Amino acid sequence: MISKLKKLFFLIIIIVLAISCVACEDGTTMKKIEKSGKLVIGTSADYPPYEYHTWINGKDTIVGVDISIAEEISKDLGVQLDIVELGYEELLPELNNGKVDIVISGMVPDEERIKSADYSNIYYQPKHGIMIRAEDKEKIQSVTDLKGKKVGVQPDTVQEKIAKEQIKEAEIVSVGKISDLVTELKSKKIDAMVVELPVAKDYEKSHNDLSLSGIPIKDETGGFAIAVKKGNDELLKIINQSIKRLQLDGSIDKFVTDAYNLG
Repeated sequence: MISKLKKLFFLIIIIVLAISCVACEDGTTMKKIEKSGKLVIGTSADYPPYEYHTWINGKDTIVGVDISIAEEISKDLGVQLDIVELGYEELLPELNNGKVDIVISGMVPDEERIKSADYSNIYYQPKHGIMIRAEDKEKIQSVTDLKGKKVGVQPDTVQEKIAKEQIKEAEIVSVGKISDLVTELKSKKIDAMVVELPVAKDYEKSHNDLSLSGIPIKDETGGFAIAVKKGNDELLKIINQSIKRLQLDGSIDKFVTDAYNLG
């Protein structure tokens, strides 16, 4: 009987020590960042305009809204930025394995994901609109008015998905760059284009022959947040401070516009 009690006692001690070790380990990401002098982010660079590959000065480079945000966070931390590209399904496992310090990859913190990581405040909620020529404002006021017309989008983007699902009776035309879509809209090769609101407002402000239509678009993407390993409250606090600053000074909307124009 005594032997069994001793075994049970030692088993309890082992479990308590194991839990303590995990708890200690969970809070060390900030120390790791400070020691290494770099912030290692995990991202899946296949989701323009948030993270994607492009050529800059002859070099394949990962760019996008999320990368610009990560750069600002690294500046606030006073360290360099190191990007690790992973498959989307690898992001949270590698976060918890310690391969990356944070995950920023257009990630929506749903009920399942919050079980395996802590998340920042929402840093961006995608909203979209339909741009048309100013001269067509009276003619194009609903999705029905786009029946049989050509609607431009960037390929392999959420805008392409929105157009196909919500403007079903239009001809969807894929064009590589936003600037090219604008040119095609102005030259009447397309009749409308689906873009994110910051981009639409920027073009509307600088081109008096373009207009943001009042046609409603359902935005069901969800808000994006940054994932950190559980227990890293200090790191999460700094990330949230950076997010608040970037939202208040309009930087994130600018990052969206810049990323679309670059892509």
